[in-house]
Amino acid sequence: MDTRTGLPVVGMIGGGQLARMTHQAAIALGQSLRVLANDVDESAALVAADVQLGSHTDLDALRTFAKSCDVVTFDHEHVPGEHIRALVTAGHKVFPGADALQYAQDKHLMRRRLSELGAPVPRWAPIASAAELVAFGLPAVVKTARGGYDGRGVFVVNDVEEIIDLLASGAELIVEEKVELRRELAVQVARSPYGQVAVYPVVETVQQDGICVEVLAPAPDLAEDVALGAQELAIRIANELGVVGLLAVELFETPAGLVVNELAMRPHNSGHWTIEGARTSQFEQHLRAVLDYPMGDTSLAAPAVVMANVLGGPEGGMSIDERLHHLMAAEPGVKVHLYGKQTRPGRKIGHVTALGDDLADCRARAARAGHWLTYGKALEA
Repeated sequence: MDTRTGLPVVGMIGGGQLARMTHQAAIALGQSLRVLANDVDESAALVAADVQLGSHTDLDALRTFAKSCDVVTFDHEHVPGEHIRALVTAGHKVFPGADALQYAQDKHLMRRRLSELGAPVPRWAPIASAAELVAFGLPAVVKTARGGYDGRGVFVVNDVEEIIDLLASGAELIVEEKVELRRELAVQVARSPYGQVAVYPVVETVQQDGICVEVLAPAPDLAEDVALGAQELAIRIANELGVVGLLAVELFETPAGLVVNELAMRPHNSGHWTIEGARTSQFEQHLRAVLDYPMGDTSLAAPAVVMANVLGGPEGGMSIDERLHHLMAAEPGVKVHLYGKQTRPGRKIGHVTALGDDLADCRARAARAGHWLTYGKALEA
């Protein structure tokens, strides 16, 4: 407990942009988030007053960090499960726990558990050889069980020869049918240790090269019963897996209905729109959940909200400060969030959010803003 404020201390393992935005939400709750970062130049370490340096794979560093916190949570899913269990055994509160987090860390475990629960998933199987892949059927999607994100570790395979080296590497793999995809959706739900849940509206996520580049809230032209079913599915998964904190359920909309693609147990790119676009941001909601506070209002702050990611563009051109100057003059209603990250081509360095009454107008404004910050030039019509 912080003796100065009388409030519990939340520690977040990981110093990336999710920790940075969680820190911003913590300020309004009277807290300065305590962060365990690898380096002083990480996004959250640049702005948070209370930063400890250490690796998420170093149990001694985790123990030292946890001793200074009332509750520990994460901005990524890469902390080894045995380390989390060691912290809990030592008496620390850690959310989400290892028994839940394993399903976001390991796609094989996730697919098996979701199948046991009767949740809609693509046809899938574990594979270890070319013969097993051929027997499953091609084309298909092959995924590494652990470590992949933003399209990494995911391979659309039309011929076995395309992944011979991967099959020979010894990596644990699963294969899934290549579904007929109409679009991608996402639902976020927060759950507290007490079991209270709060679910956000279903959103549409637009992907390019495995990276989410745009989020539309609420998902346009989604039937009310389908949206309700997606929210109920997310709540059921959170309850069945015992998630505490934020759970993002990524979905495929197919002609046969919705199927679960991925799970993330932390604030998520598909929920960045909530900072301005919902009554309670995903970052505040995550803090409320891990602290076992009552959940906040998840309703939209405007009829339409669009978030667009800002990616690092080519080197050269005008400075980011000059780009901001021009953007703020041209699009005064668009909100900008930059993460303090060093720019390199294709890297997520921020996002922009546009709110309004008309989805098409919000989408156009967000696209213009994101393109301008990325390239330093206007988006061509």
